This record gives sequence, structure tokens and C-alpha cells, in this order.
Amino acid sequence: MASIFKRIVVGKPIATSEEHHQRIGKPTALAVFASDAISSTAYATEEILLVLMTAVAFPQSHQYLVPIAIAAVALLTVVGISYTQTIHAYPDGGGAYVVSRENIGRTPSLVAGASLLVDYTLTVAVSISSGVLAIGSAFDFNHNALLRVGLALLFLAIMCFGNLRGLKESGRIFAVPTYSYVVMLVLFLGLGFYKMFTGDLHQVTGNEHIIKEFAENHKLASSAALFIILRAFSSGAVVLSGVEAISNGVPAFRKPESKNASQTLFLMCSILGLSFLGISTMAHHVKPVFDEGGQTVISQMARSVFGGTNFFYYALQFSTFAVLVMAANTAYADFPRLSSLIARDGYLPRQLANRGDRLVFSNGILVLSGMAAVLIIVFRADVSALIPLYAVGVFCGFTLSQFGMVRHHLKLREPKWRQGLAINVLGCVATSVVLAVVIISKFTIGAWIPVVVIPMIVLLLLRIRRHYDKIDRRMAASPGERVRRRTNTVIVLVGRVTKGSLTAIAYARSLNPDRLVAVSVVSTPEEQERITQQWEDHQITVELVTLYSPYRELTRPILRYVDELDDQSEDDFITVVVPEFSLEHWWQQLLHNQSALVLRTRLRGRKNTIVTSVPFHADASAEPDAVATSP
Repeated sequence: MASIFKRIVVGKPIATSEEHHQRIGKPTALAVFASDAISSTAYATEEILLVLMTAVAFPQSHQYLVPIAIAAVALLTVVGISYTQTIHAYPDGGGAYVVSRENIGRTPSLVAGASLLVDYTLTVAVSISSGVLAIGSAFDFNHNALLRVGLALLFLAIMCFGNLRGLKESGRIFAVPTYSYVVMLVLFLGLGFYKMFTGDLHQVTGNEHIIKEFAENHKLASSAALFIILRAFSSGAVVLSGVEAISNGVPAFRKPESKNASQTLFLMCSILGLSFLGISTMAHHVKPVFDEGGQTVISQMARSVFGGTNFFYYALQFSTFAVLVMAANTAYADFPRLSSLIARDGYLPRQLANRGDRLVFSNGILVLSGMAAVLIIVFRADVSALIPLYAVGVFCGFTLSQFGMVRHHLKLREPKWRQGLAINVLGCVATSVVLAVVIISKFTIGAWIPVVVIPMIVLLLLRIRRHYDKIDRRMAASPGERVRRRTNTVIVLVGRVTKGSLTAIAYARSLNPDRLVAVSVVSTPEEQERITQQWEDHQITVELVTLYSPYRELTRPILRYVDELDDQSEDDFITVVVPEFSLEHWWQQLLHNQSALVLRTRLRGRKNTIVTSVPFHADASAEPDAVATSP
């Protein structure tokens, strides 16, 4: 049943030899790797307004939108060019982690890796929560936190199962929402600018109560201080989130990988920059407001542009909702791939480096889904609460990547290295300033969490590596090293004489041990007499040892007996054979084998002790006289 369910959900396995057929072209890659960046246009302007409207009187707060958007697009240009260089310099992927590892050192690379892992986890939580917020604006349920969280978890499960089917298949499925959003965004901006120039685009109305609430709850300044502008810029700079995704997933592209990846990056940055600048410019004219739990900025502007809640309004809202949910696909493409690289270096559990049936890193997908679910539940799918956590990881990765490329240019001095160096120095300074502003200005409202969590993750990664190094040293064998022969005492655990216990005794004999003992735990003299009588009736020649347990404990007497045998021969192997039932239906296992499970768990922690389970298939073929009863 489990296998059938897995095949329905995940699909048929794909052979390793077919890996090159699973690579994706530029149209699909744009949907997979750019959905996160493009979708950020749906909430970046709103995050700027959230900061400005708390400090600047309406409508003067809107006059800073366009300058901040221009600054963000300029930074996007610098970062985009830098990652184009990274794609060609490191075509095997890995982005900031690999750049930092190769050019700065181990600890900075782990900081970059931890930042990216946090970033991708937050990408899933933020994008899905934003998608629910968008659809909630259309149907007016954003005030219902329980419904928001429930829908977010549902969409998270859909994304998880979709990506378990493989990058190529999930990319094709999820490409429709991404391109639908781009089309609707072009229609929205095109019609909006047309109405703006013809004088038919009017300001948003009906927000007087929100404006009054801001006026009452905040001291309004006549002009924005530099600190407020920087804080607003750092909020809007989340529009850069996801720019690094393509550099992390270069191996997923068809050949020539670097060329296709860099062209996709250029197209993504173009769509992102023009859309964000267009939305911010229109917002400056339309004057939407931040409405917590109500209409999003995009929703308010769409009502103004499309003339109410008509077909085009709902089409934009649904496409916004869809692309925000699908933006998580970027993280699902990059988190498992990055975690596999870190795992191969020995800093994460090695299971994360293994590919699943569909040639994707299934364990990484499941881990990402679990961590994102925790964030959605804890923060109740609240985008504004998650954004301060989001920006720290994004710009920490940016800064380390830029600095790593500076070291790369100075070390290799390739053709045109001075141009690349200048771009990376500028990008490093700019992103580090944004990172500092994010940490300082938003420390008390959530930015402290990644500041604390990222170093903790780095310490955990180092601890995992130390563990693997320690085990490797202990397991290392010198050239020519031999292990001498050791004696083997085999213990067969029996409760009563059955076909299963007789099968286990026959298996134990096939091991040709130095000593073979059958052990039974009894709690009354009657039980001891019964097992002894069964031994005689079946004429079993194996030595029987009964362990008396007046308090009906099973594991402790057996462990004590194994300890006694171990004391007799310090260098002896002790093999414990545990008979088990193998039943026809999975639910029948719940009625049997629980004692065996406890015993195996306790015994496997002992040195020089081997635990072997001998299954007996208790199905219809195992009727009386169907098998021999003599051991």
C-alpha cells in the first residue's frame, strides 16, 4: 500500500543514466528559479509603505517610493552582474557557499551556507503566506489567522509533493502561474500608465480610517530622516531575494549550462527591475496605504486601475496568489541542492546528499517543508512578521558572495578582472550597508532571530563535521591491517517453541558458532516447566537457559545475561538472534514484534554485540505440517 501510494504521488523511478534528460531549458528555468524574485514585486512596495507611513505624514510618505525603488533597482543591477560572473566562474553551482569556500575560508562559507538555508526556508514561508494574503484580499478573510495558516499548510504540502516528482516535471507544472502573473502584471502596468498619462487614474479612496489610525498612533515627522529612508530601503530591498538562486542551480540547466543560466538571470533581473519600478511609480500616483489584515497594496491599485472588482481584478489577484505560492519552488530547487553540497563536505547529515527516486534530493525537500511549516505555524502566516527575518539571510549571502568574488579577481586576475573587481567591491559595500541597516533597524522586531540562529547553525555544522572526522579516524584501517579471528557465541531468544523459534534455531546453527544457547525469560515456575517440557517434547538438542524475572521484565534479564557472557570472554562476539513474525498485512505488525523491537534497540548499543532478526512468514502457506518441525 505504501509503495502504491508513493508511486501515485511521486511517480515512477528515474534511472541515474537519465539525469541529463531531466535538465531544464530557459523557459522552464525562469519559472523555477525566478518565481521567487519576480513574486517579490507583489509585496516589496507594501513593505516600504509600512515603514514610511509610520514616520511620514500621508501623502508625503509616497514621495520616497520612486527614489527608493530606483536605488533598489541600481543595487539589483550590480548584484545581477556579479552573479553573472559567479555563474561563469563556478559552473558547478553552489553560489555564495562555494564562492566563500574557495576564496575566503571554511567559517565564512558556513556562514554563507547557513544564511542561504535560512533564506530558502523563509522564502517558502514568506511566499506561501503572501499568496494566502493575496487571495484573502479578494475574499476578505485575512483577519482569520486560523484559516490563513490552514491554507498556507495546504499549499505547502502541494509544493512538497510536486517537487518530489522531479525538477523538470514540477517546473513545467508550476510555470503556468509564473507566466500568468507576468502577463497580468504587464496588462496591469500598461493600463495603469496609460490611465496615468491620460489623467484617468485616480487615487485610492476609502482609506481615511487607516490614515487616521496611523496619524493617531505615530508621531509624524515633516520629512523622513536618513535612518527611516534606509530602513524603508532595506524593507523594499527584499525585491532582490532570489537573485542568487540561478547561481546555486547552474547544473540543472541544459548545456551550455553557464550561458543558459546567465541569460536566464539577465531576463529575470530585467522583469524584476522594470516591474518593481513600475509598481512603485504607480503607487506614488495612486496613493495606496498599508492595511494590515485588509487589502494589499496591489489589490488597492488593481481596483483603481481596472475600475473595481471585475474579471481583470480577480485575474490579477489569482495570478498574484499563484505566483507567490509558486515562488516557493525556487527554494525547493535550491535548498536541497545546496544542502547536498554542504553534506558532501561533511557539514550536514550525509543522507541529504542522496538523490531520491526522481533524481531530486528528496530528503532536503522534506526537511525544507518541515522547517517552513514550523515558521508558518509560529508566525501565523503573517508576512510582515516574517520579512524582518527574511532580509538578514538574503543580504548576508549577498555580502559574502561579493567579497568572495573580490578575492577571486585579485587571486586569478583573469581578462577584464578590474571591471569585475570594481562591480564586486561596489556590490559588497552596498549589500553590507543594507545588511547593517536591516540588523540595526529591525533588531527588536525580529531581525535578532536570524542573527542568533545563523551562528547557531554554523556551530551545528562544525559539530557535525567534527563527528564525521572523529568516526573516520576511528574507522580508518592502516595498509595491510588484519583483524584476527574471534569466537562467536550465539543466543537465540525464545518465548515458546513455535515454527518461528525453530527457524531461528536452524539459522543460528548455520552460523557454526563456538557456542549456541537458547534463552527464555520466565516469571513463574509454571512457565519454566512449560518451556522445559516443550524442549523435551521436540527433542531440541540446543542448550536451554531460563532466566527468572519475578517482575515480568524482559529486556533487563537478557541484558544482564549477555553482560555475564561478555565477562567470560572479553574479546568474544555475541550474536543475539531474535525470531519475528512476517505477516500478510501491515496493520497486523502492530499486534506482534513489539518486544523484539525493544530488545533490538537496547542490544545494538552494546559493544561486540550483533543483533539478527529472523523473520518467519506466518501466512496461509504456514499451515500445520507445511514445514518440518525438527530443528
